[in-house]
Amino acid sequence: MIEIRIHGRGGQGNVVAAYLLAMAAFEEGRYGQAFPNFGAERRGAPVIAFVRIANKHILRRNQILTPAFLIIQDEALLHVSGVTDGLLPDGKILVNSPQSSDELSQQLGKEVISIQASMLAKKILGRPVPNTTLLAAFFALTGMLSQESLSKVLKHKFKDIVLEKNLLLIQKAVELVPAGLWQQETTNVTSS
Repeated sequence: MIEIRIHGRGGQGNVVAAYLLAMAAFEEGRYGQAFPNFGAERRGAPVIAFVRIANKHILRRNQILTPAFLIIQDEALLHVSGVTDGLLPDGKILVNSPQSSDELSQQLGKEVISIQASMLAKKILGRPVPNTTLLAAFFALTGMLSQESLSKVLKHKFKDIVLEKNLLLIQKAVELVPAGLWQQETTNVTSS
């Protein structure tokens, strides 16, 4: 089982990202579980979402304390106490940030890939919502799930021009990261 924790702020599509990730797992015949943890329910408040993906039934129902991956939708959250807590020793971090991956990796002492997800979303969608961009990049980095699965679940969520723009967004997002860089980290899910 692969456990992923997504940190963001209210209004960034954090919870939607978790559900899309779990739904994409279902599209590929795997099991997925997604659920949020809210503090104050207001735009801009920190939000955490949890995702588990496995090839068999998921019996755990607790929050994810030791994720293999972190997806950080707002780089300012990197400076909030506890955000990177519990990340497995070989865990990886994908972050929405204009800072370089090398700079952030040095600062955090973990492998970090950074992309300017909000900027790309603003350019294509007209709104700086980073969730779809980060998911597409995550899928490309890990190879855990296919971009086709993400496209299918987006078709369930969006229609017309919003769908077209999101499909274009995921195409552009995969160009921002080295495909398969983290694929070995997901071997236990994709091969069993």
